[in-house]
Amino acid sequence: MNVIVQKEILANGIQTVQNAVTQKSSLPILANVLLELSPTELKLTATDLDIGICAMVPVLSGEKGAITIPAKKFFDITRSLPDGSEIKMSIKKNNSIMIQAAKAQFKMIGLPKEDFPALPLFEDKDSITLPQETLKEMINLTDFAISKDDARHVLTGALMVVKGETVTMVATDGRRMAVSKKALPQKTLVSREAIIPLKTITEVKRLLGESGDVKIQLSETQVMFSFASSFVVSRLLEGEFPDYHKVIPEKSKKAIELDTEAFLSAARRISILTDQDSQAVKLNIQKSKMTISKNTPYLGEAKEEVSASFNGEKEIEIGFNPRYLIDVLRNINEEKVEFEVNDFNKPGVIRKKDEYVYVVLPMQLVA
Repeated sequence: MNVIVQKEILANGIQTVQNAVTQKSSLPILANVLLELSPTELKLTATDLDIGICAMVPVLSGEKGAITIPAKKFFDITRSLPDGSEIKMSIKKNNSIMIQAAKAQFKMIGLPKEDFPALPLFEDKDSITLPQETLKEMINLTDFAISKDDARHVLTGALMVVKGETVTMVATDGRRMAVSKKALPQKTLVSREAIIPLKTITEVKRLLGESGDVKIQLSETQVMFSFASSFVVSRLLEGEFPDYHKVIPEKSKKAIELDTEAFLSAARRISILTDQDSQAVKLNIQKSKMTISKNTPYLGEAKEEVSASFNGEKEIEIGFNPRYLIDVLRNINEEKVEFEVNDFNKPGVIRKKDEYVYVVLPMQLVA
């Protein structure tokens, strides 16, 4: 392999794949990145066996070849080379590679391509295509509700449901649940449910842009997200995801309408006086206003009024973890928000047309 590539273009490719590299595995090859050269592009691949990421980098010139080299050192070398420089790489004997740019020269010892784990293959018939902007919105509205508790393994990912004319993404940590549903550009014959790990969701979100499409391919145990010059392959989580339909309450007639930014800002300010032992803030909901307050022993008090319109007959006092309100309000992208509240011991619900539902359990208020 002999290749010449622009430093900044190679660095972008490295940034795409670097989070799939692992230094903790008992397999040394997983600390390497696979370089494969065709006449027009250099393909970089990294995997930790749970997730694999590939990036295709255009080259100035090159001859076919492949090698794996220690990823972290390769990344560090590339970043250290002069900006705007052309990097020349060539494979030598005994699985070594020479890296040159300007007056700098490095020789690295690698391992053969044959030792690197092969990524799974997918059938095109099990695929759907979405605008990247659509998938990005769905992830933004749900990923914060994914559980970080490994004790409930099945909740440490987001459920994706593909059926007919729609794709749905669901996340819950047992205390709140977010459901985002979008129409597919084209009706599909694919009918699948898959639980996608949080790490995969995070990496896909990092690669999503505001334009272009993303192709999603599903097998029984794997998923692949394909972009114009990169793709992410991941194992799916095994297990039975909770029936999210049963958690969604009927639309309530009792709802308070608030300015989204005003609600968000007040929740952020009042949350300053919460701590690990006293997390709930109190919402006092009246006809024309909502008061958010917090009284934390040995710390202090905070209170703020937000103008609102409430159609309930009597005022309601209810407690919530403010972080659970902040997470949805900063992502919902609506000027006004309707917050359904029936009683102090009933879940609060935020809806966005027929495309989104967020259900959050209340917290007990300490007298």
